[in-house]
Amino acid sequence: MKFSEMPYERPDLEGLKQTLAGLTQRLKAATSYDEAKAVFLEKEEVERHIDTLATLANTRNNIDTRDEFYDGEARFWNAASPELEEYTKAWTAAMLASPFRKDFEAEYGGLMFVNAEIELKTFSPEIIPQLQKENDLTLEYQKLIASAQIPFEGKTYTLAQMGPFQSDADDQRRLAAWKAVGTWYKEHQADLDRIYDELTHLRDEMGRKLGYEGYTQLGYYRMGRNCYTKDDVERFRAAVRRYLVPLADRVYREQAKRLGKEYPMNYADNALMFRSGNPKPQGTADDILAQGKKFYDELSPETSEFFQTMLDNELLDVLATEGKAGGGYCTGIMDYKVPFIFANFNGTQGDVEVVTHEAGHAFACWMNRDRIPGSYVWPGMEACEVHSMSMEFMAWPWAEGFFGPDTRKFLYSHLAGALTFIPYGTLVDHFQHEVYANPDMTPAQRHAVWKELQGQYMPWVRLDGDIPFFADGEAWQRQSHIYEAPFYYIDYCLAQTVALEFWALLQKDKKAAWEKYMAYTRQGGSRTFTDLLKNAGLDTPFDEKCLREVCETASQWLDGFDLSGIA
Repeated sequence: MKFSEMPYERPDLEGLKQTLAGLTQRLKAATSYDEAKAVFLEKEEVERHIDTLATLANTRNNIDTRDEFYDGEARFWNAASPELEEYTKAWTAAMLASPFRKDFEAEYGGLMFVNAEIELKTFSPEIIPQLQKENDLTLEYQKLIASAQIPFEGKTYTLAQMGPFQSDADDQRRLAAWKAVGTWYKEHQADLDRIYDELTHLRDEMGRKLGYEGYTQLGYYRMGRNCYTKDDVERFRAAVRRYLVPLADRVYREQAKRLGKEYPMNYADNALMFRSGNPKPQGTADDILAQGKKFYDELSPETSEFFQTMLDNELLDVLATEGKAGGGYCTGIMDYKVPFIFANFNGTQGDVEVVTHEAGHAFACWMNRDRIPGSYVWPGMEACEVHSMSMEFMAWPWAEGFFGPDTRKFLYSHLAGALTFIPYGTLVDHFQHEVYANPDMTPAQRHAVWKELQGQYMPWVRLDGDIPFFADGEAWQRQSHIYEAPFYYIDYCLAQTVALEFWALLQKDKKAAWEKYMAYTRQGGSRTFTDLLKNAGLDTPFDEKCLREVCETASQWLDGFDLSGIA
């Protein structure tokens, strides 16, 4: 079914509550495993339908935040979801206490119960008002970002539409674009500070109500962390500072030489990889999607069928349009067993990465669409990002079809970007740990913490320039995950490290790399992150050796890559 034809009607909230409560009672009353399993499968269908309706409402609201109907439906789900959570948690408790737990584990594996135990640690009816308020505040942030109207060169643009100007090869135009964007953020500083201050205190309050010292432990549980701890993340951050920051610093020093700029550079100059301009995809949005189809058709039979389904059923909404929410993501519409990709094409290299990155998520969803329980369709967030970031590298043999004469530029900047991203992403994570460890910091103190940490993780950025907002240690406020999904961002860094493992293998044996990718992907969410890696024969990023070896291989590749003739 096409996305536009998928029916939506607001459900009867009280009816849903009664249905969930009834299923829980029937599970408790079951006298045999067959009876308990029948109730379990019925609950799976109900949950898929609830999730489908919420996804349709929120996605259509993201596509046009000005649509009054879906704005109302998004607000309905913001209020309804925490209320329904009380009933889903009661179901979870009943499953954990079921006398047939061993039977369920024998058929479906034990991870569903491990995750269920973590899930119960994230909720109490006592925090429903805080969860509803949190949803309202994140929606307020989304709408504020989506509402941006930035005057530039006689026209008005959204934040996404400003992207090409911010990487323009002309120094003055690029700097002017960064100043224009920074000015908009600066003009909305009070709202950005207020929203995050409220979110920080709200989350700290939820953590304390649930018996934790603050939000951090609750945040880890909400992220479903089931195989590593805060200490493991701290060790990973230390390895990033030890191995990756020096390599990334070298990348930017070379970039400054190419541009004829003094090191360290400001945000505007860091955004330009080559004096002749950053790599740009050739052709229109339709051309990019057509090359995406060629890539997936030739990669494997499975990817070919998957991408054709996406095209046939309008499961990609990728153009940047007025009123559209910022960013990009993949979600699942589980009644129809299909993924959906939301993005904002703006004529930059990122457009191609949408077709590879977000489609990597979508392909993993597609491959596991029939899994029971539905929670096994997707693994944890860090494991999901391996699908997407690694798929970007799988597309390298087809890069010329996307970039034409800019192919060499793309290959260099893609690898360099992957390496330099990890320090930034790790900075985002470190910053959030500081924030939630000290929730009473003022907005000014938070900005100061970001500025100090940025000096450790991103020494190539000059913060004493004349770009409003960005030069003042406030750039973290454009990172939506900090507002909407605390502690998520380190997942990208862990996944990028694994993706670089795939990249290194691709340099030696493309067939073996794809086989490992499929071995990893076919497991869906049926294993923990570290077990998914182990089963596919991959190293864990928590082993310092992993990051060290990736950096050594990448350093050799960068040193040997031919940039002759490219300014």
